[in-house]
Amino acid sequence: MSNKIEKIIVRLQEKIGAGEFYEAQQQTRVVAARYIKQENWPAAIDILFNSASALLKAGQGGSGGDLGLFLIDVYRQAELKPDSSNKGKLLTLLRQFGPGEPTRKKFVGEMIGWSSKFGEYPAGEPDLHHVAGSLYAEELEAYEAERHLTYGTKDSPEVFVDLEYEWYKQDDSHTAALYAARAVFPYLMAGNVRDASKSLRLFTSRLTADNKSLSVQDVSSSSLDMRIYPSLPLLNFLGLLLFAVQKGAADLFKQLKTKYSAHIKEVGIWDDALVAIGEMYFGIQRPRQGNPLLDMMGSMFGGGGGAPGKPAPRRVGAAAPAPVAEGLD
Repeated sequence: MSNKIEKIIVRLQEKIGAGEFYEAQQQTRVVAARYIKQENWPAAIDILFNSASALLKAGQGGSGGDLGLFLIDVYRQAELKPDSSNKGKLLTLLRQFGPGEPTRKKFVGEMIGWSSKFGEYPAGEPDLHHVAGSLYAEELEAYEAERHLTYGTKDSPEVFVDLEYEWYKQDDSHTAALYAARAVFPYLMAGNVRDASKSLRLFTSRLTADNKSLSVQDVSSSSLDMRIYPSLPLLNFLGLLLFAVQKGAADLFKQLKTKYSAHIKEVGIWDDALVAIGEMYFGIQRPRQGNPLLDMMGSMFGGGGGAPGKPAPRRVGAAAPAPVAEGLD
């Protein structure tokens, strides 16, 4: 950082320290714009980051967030990749937002969008997702936390399961599988079998540790090694589902859906996830829900009723290696 840039930052921070928040924000934007026009990206970044951080520390979430969004825009204009320095600045700002600050959600979305465009992970950088998801989990913002932890790092399942398990403890004991599935299904649909399995293992470990009277049976064979819970059939279903996915066993998947159909129907919210898993891992076509007349006409004229150019469903199973999940690290 040059002496000139350092002096500008000190002057802006003095204004913030004096409570002149709006003036500091506007002056920061004007000065940053001047350096952006010169394509002096490092200077613009230093000025925006330091002012945004000072405003956020002063509790000015709106003004600090505005400059944080401007910073991400500079990253985009400069076509910067999400290296440790660039991500580090954004994560510092993210942690400085106050809980419930409206600008934070947009900041997170723009941060992930930038990392998706210029990084190697189509869903966005795993460490950015992990930190965002962890912050939402701490604040019990379950839906936002789940969305980000699904694409997080290898450390995300522990945060994910802690969130779901604490939520489960407020519900009836027989609903354990519903909360475990909130981690297992998203990971599976993201192609991340590793963390789907880890999530179920972590959840059941906490469940058995907290419920010493829970009946558990160990089942071992040459091909299967798992724990069975006689009183929690859907928890058994999740374990066997993961086994079928790992083996690419489409027949077992179909048998499981039949055997547990009454329990699955009672849940009422697993159908779409299981259809997606069947298509993704076992090549089982999802039922068409088109117009019967159009389907018939398509068949008559050789169109098959499908959308033109629609790619075949991606299959993951024994015949093909499992996809590397975007968040695997």
